Amino acid sequence: MAMPRNLVLVRHGESEGNLIQRAARNKKKIIVPKKFMERHTCDWRLTDTGIEQAQSAGAWIQENIGQSFDRYYVSNYLRALETAALLGLPDAKWFKSHYICERNWGILDRFLPEQRAKKFAKDFESKRINAFYWSPPRGESMLQLCLRVEKVIETLHRECSGQNVIIVGHGEILWAFRIVLERITLHDYILLDASKRAFDRIRNCQILHYTRINPVTQKQEPYLNWLRSVCPWDMSLSTNKWQQIKRRHYTNQQLLKFVSKMPRLIND
Repeated sequence: MAMPRNLVLVRHGESEGNLIQRAARNKKKIIVPKKFMERHTCDWRLTDTGIEQAQSAGAWIQENIGQSFDRYYVSNYLRALETAALLGLPDAKWFKSHYICERNWGILDRFLPEQRAKKFAKDFESKRINAFYWSPPRGESMLQLCLRVEKVIETLHRECSGQNVIIVGHGEILWAFRIVLERITLHDYILLDASKRAFDRIRNCQILHYTRINPVTQKQEPYLNWLRSVCPWDMSLSTNKWQQIKRRHYTNQQLLKFVSKMPRLIND
């Protein structure tokens, strides 16, 4: 058994929640209907922009990867289901999966961004200490999300060896796939999570295409060793080029050198 030949990950298009969050970041006022606040986040729909993004992603996938896949997976959340359908892949048969649903943000789901910042300032201070192990009150940490994703990868390894697979999910789900597939360390994830560089973000309808096919030699390799990241609705926001995945190993000396960067505060 081996991993799929091609694994295509797609984040959903811009949702109603994304629109509210962006308005809050840009300090713009937006009217939020009371009914919206009474919905669970799983019921957020795509905006008109999100619909256009999904259609752009579908067109890019069909032109640059293919029109058909051996296996189709999608999150149960409405914004992911809507995105999957709007990709327009002919004859697609989607499996809904709980394992690739959005990260559980616990009680923070019930608050707007500015309310979160005020009511849960201490919790977000904990996030700044370590974003990988931190979990929202009654929610999930990135570590827990990675454990969910590992379940999906086990299924792909067992059932989809050498096949072409597409998965439509959420931004942090795609990050969890990156962490597991590329063996990104928790310290590197923390740096990427805080990065302001445009290419380090996973935007709405961003496509992560992993492959076992060496783009230079066209030979199939044992592992998903190559990745290209594409933002189909604005290619200037992504690298768009194949990059070889380098999974690092560490000598004893390298581990000790890394540990020594953190000063020891207590000793016997």
